[in-house]
Amino acid sequence: MVDSLSVLWTIVPQFAPQPHLHCSRCGGAKPFSSSERFRVNANGRRIDAWLIYKCAACDNTWNRPVLERTNIASVDPLHLAALQSNDPRLARRIAFDIDGLRHTTQRIDESPDVLVRKDLRSAGTTPVQRLEIGLAVPEPTRLRLDRLLATELGLPRKRVHRLHAENRLAIASGSARMLRRPLRDGTCLTLDLSRESDRIAISLAARPG
Repeated sequence: MVDSLSVLWTIVPQFAPQPHLHCSRCGGAKPFSSSERFRVNANGRRIDAWLIYKCAACDNTWNRPVLERTNIASVDPLHLAALQSNDPRLARRIAFDIDGLRHTTQRIDESPDVLVRKDLRSAGTTPVQRLEIGLAVPEPTRLRLDRLLATELGLPRKRVHRLHAENRLAIASGSARMLRRPLRDGTCLTLDLSRESDRIAISLAARPG
């Protein structure tokens, strides 16, 4: 449609989840943060590897198991090289594995702070009447959908909910409850701007740059 704007927003969490663990120095449960560094120890044919976490209060360390008494011949050479070189992408992927952390503790702090990267999919040549937003959320975040829309489009959250109640904000395969829930990868939104006096400002806010 010539009056439509379609964008993709990629959500990048700024801080990895922090498990709350017992700190032997502090004498109680404290949040621990990933140091983005690995410890690797080879003993004969066996190898162990850990992602090192640090206590937020005293820098005491906790080693999160990545490999445990694993036959070194079964480890992908690229994976081993990434461990040995403290590859930041591998460290980030493991740090955002919340399911794995839940085997260690039930209390995990997740920050709502994100970076939103906006990419243009298509844009018409006339004033925008319809805004389509796709969300890519490769890593978990506690940021709610209504907060994201309010912040990035410059709208009060009450207005976001009102637009949905008036069927001018549609969430593909979703309900109103999704507005109050953490972001989900693959969510698609459509916003009817035809009756909004500030549609130019909203469409500009949705675009890259």
